[in-house]
Amino acid sequence: MAPPAEPDLSAAAEGPEPDADPSLTETVAPQPVDPISSQRSRCCTAERPCSEDEAVAPTQAPEPIPRPSILPDAEKDADPALTETVMPQPVSPRSSQRQRWYSFERPGSESEANAPTPTAAPTTPTTPTTPTTPLSKRATHLYITSYLIFFSLLGTLARLGLQALTFYPGAPVVTGVLWANVTGSLLMGFLAEDKKLFQQEWDTPPAPPKDGPEAAERAKTHLAVKKTIPLYIGLTTGFCGCCTSFSSFMRDVFLALANALPDPSLPAGAGIAPRHGGYSFMALVAVLLVTVSLCLSALIAGAHLALVLAPITPTVPFALTRRVLDRAVVFLAWGCWLGAVFLAIWPPDRHGGAETWRGRAVFALVFAPVGCLVRFYVSMLLNSRVPSFPLGTFAVNMLGTAVEGLCYDLQHVSGLGAVVPGALTGCQVLQGVMDGFCGSATTVSTWVAELNGVARRRQAYLYGGVSVGVGLGLLVVIMGSLLWTRGFAEPVCG
Repeated sequence: MAPPAEPDLSAAAEGPEPDADPSLTETVAPQPVDPISSQRSRCCTAERPCSEDEAVAPTQAPEPIPRPSILPDAEKDADPALTETVMPQPVSPRSSQRQRWYSFERPGSESEANAPTPTAAPTTPTTPTTPTTPLSKRATHLYITSYLIFFSLLGTLARLGLQALTFYPGAPVVTGVLWANVTGSLLMGFLAEDKKLFQQEWDTPPAPPKDGPEAAERAKTHLAVKKTIPLYIGLTTGFCGCCTSFSSFMRDVFLALANALPDPSLPAGAGIAPRHGGYSFMALVAVLLVTVSLCLSALIAGAHLALVLAPITPTVPFALTRRVLDRAVVFLAWGCWLGAVFLAIWPPDRHGGAETWRGRAVFALVFAPVGCLVRFYVSMLLNSRVPSFPLGTFAVNMLGTAVEGLCYDLQHVSGLGAVVPGALTGCQVLQGVMDGFCGSATTVSTWVAELNGVARRRQAYLYGGVSVGVGLGLLVVIMGSLLWTRGFAEPVCG
């Protein structure tokens, strides 16, 4: 029997051209083998022999596997193809932090990023060192209070002295408190702008001079630190604040409006000639404009003076301030205040001569520290609440102005003790309250400094206008009700 003919395999091996055969579709041609599928087939032949069905079965394209980092643990264990070859080891968080530090802080090479972080050597602080034995809160509070008391006495004496010197016949300006307000504003501008007197601050070395924004920032920081030094607080809040008086300024404004402003050129006992109401309004505007403009100009002139005198301005040593001045002022302040009280109780001239100086100065010195301390603590409590409108300064100015009007009425009302010849002491006490308490509780130097330091001019005009308007309104109600009904009488201590 003849063997069967073998099929011609050459023709089948060669096959037709791919383009010529229209039956060669995606169903016949298998898809390329995925690397993961080939890895699985190798794993199958190496670990266990593949069955005949598995060998003959066509390779199917595997479904895409999600990223290993977001797969749950159950799915990771169930997939035999997820080996270390496919999934790399997790990245150490320490290395990632180091690479982020290198990429954000400074550009570095890859070797620098992978290198271990070197241990940083301890560096010495570059900030100024603080004193080794800082002051306690109680000691600082005692020093601030003592400086305020001591300089309030000096500021009140300076104001009373300038009023006596500038109130004379033929004076171009008959408001004697004007020059005291100008002097206090000038010193306030000088102390606020000065950078040499308190350069050491709290025993810190002076910073090297810088230009540009750093210099402005340094000046702002120095001013903020300077405001915490007890001696600086005593000079500005104590002396400058008590040398100026907002209540006396408002009193002169009202008297100019009411045609009752004292004139040293008139003979004693002579009355003031009547005038038209329009002239009284012009007098009111004149007192307002002259006082406010001169005080603001003096504040700016004081700042310019500090810049001009900076090369020759000495620096107050911190050791001298802390070891000598701070301790000495405690005894000086309380001793001087107690001495003023004793002089008011037992005046040395009681048994002879006229007791004029006692009413002009001693009673004012008794009440001046009280007004200064009230202004300081009220300002600390209220000024920071509304930065564009210092409520503390506004409150004490209005309080002092109201008390000034009340005391002035009691002094000048007819039929009461102030005009009785035997009531000299009562009249002097009222004068002491006006010159001491009201003059020290109210301030013009701080007021113009706040007007000049407000961020927006609109807020400055609002603050200044409200202060003048409310202050004048209080005196119109308090003093005007007496003046326009019964009139003012001449006090025995006038």
